[in-house]
Amino acid sequence: MSRRSLHNPAPDAAGLRARLDRARAAAVAAGTDALLIAPGSDLRYLIGQAGGSFERLTTLVIPADGVPALVLPKLEAPGYADVPADELGIEIVTWVDGDNAYELVADRLGKPGRVAVSDFTPALHVLAFRGALGDAEQTLAGPIVRELRMRKDAAEIQALRDAGAAIDRVHARVHEWLRPGRTEAEVGADITAAIVEEGHTHADFVIVGSGPNGASPHHDVSERVIERGDVVVVDIGGPIAEGYNSDSTRTYAVGEPRDADVAETYAVLQRAQRAAVEAVRPGATAESIDAAARDIIAEAGYGEFFIHRTGHGIGLDVHEEPYIIKGNELPLEPGMAFSVEPGIYQPGRWGARIEDIVVVTEDGVEPVNQRPHDLIVLDA
Repeated sequence: MSRRSLHNPAPDAAGLRARLDRARAAAVAAGTDALLIAPGSDLRYLIGQAGGSFERLTTLVIPADGVPALVLPKLEAPGYADVPADELGIEIVTWVDGDNAYELVADRLGKPGRVAVSDFTPALHVLAFRGALGDAEQTLAGPIVRELRMRKDAAEIQALRDAGAAIDRVHARVHEWLRPGRTEAEVGADITAAIVEEGHTHADFVIVGSGPNGASPHHDVSERVIERGDVVVVDIGGPIAEGYNSDSTRTYAVGEPRDADVAETYAVLQRAQRAAVEAVRPGATAESIDAAARDIIAEAGYGEFFIHRTGHGIGLDVHEEPYIIKGNELPLEPGMAFSVEPGIYQPGRWGARIEDIVVVTEDGVEPVNQRPHDLIVLDA
């Protein structure tokens, strides 16, 4: 039975209008004359709809002074019919094939000195803007927009809780599919279906890394046949209707692990993950959370086998700011949400990872995933 969320998939118009106002203010503070927001998660954050990126230009123009405009091909306009343009205070400006959409944007901006373009705007549009906007300096909009998106509001945090609960329900069912004689791909297909059944719109990723494949952090699935004694890394996630994502990893054993060092090594990983979560609080730096996990793993002699950052932000994108990594001195603030996912990977043998999504609260941390962290030994 489907357990899809019943929440409204988009914030109300007042909430979106407030985001647009904050984006404009942030652009002004950054000395930028306009933001040019391409289809994608930034656009969804600001107007409630992500749209699609094509060879024809669609962009949300947010000038430092003036009325914002959604510039898009007339043939794409029906896809944006649900955008409450009047309530958001934006104009819908359409163009047809043969028009120069870039000049249309330039005419609205006059002669800007600096414009900030969405990080994932296709190069064909970036270069065309460069020609249309003359001497205007082009910068990335990411550093401006991420300052807004990093701090989740109450509705966003609730969506992350809902996503976390949905993926927890999938992990609770892994024993239904993970057993000797099945391939990783077969197990992955069952998990993919369950991700939708348990409340997601689709599966964004499914990693089933058995035996030596578990030592590759971004392994996908393969035709490897799962064997009795395998340690298996299962990392899964996807978006719910509101657009916010889940991402959770648990490590399983198909019967008793064949390698004698699994229990001792996994205990180190548990301590590291727990220490990193417990270190999360307002004012702590992103790199200090990474260090809390990494130092324990290194002191136990496994430092060379922890080969990625401890975490990444999550929201409308699976990977977004803040990144929990050495060198990131960003102080954590209430509303920031990110993964805590240390791992130990021994090439050619096996790997393990534990991952929860956590939210920084006013006085500490709230994990949104509640599944046990123990190595989950399944009957085989």
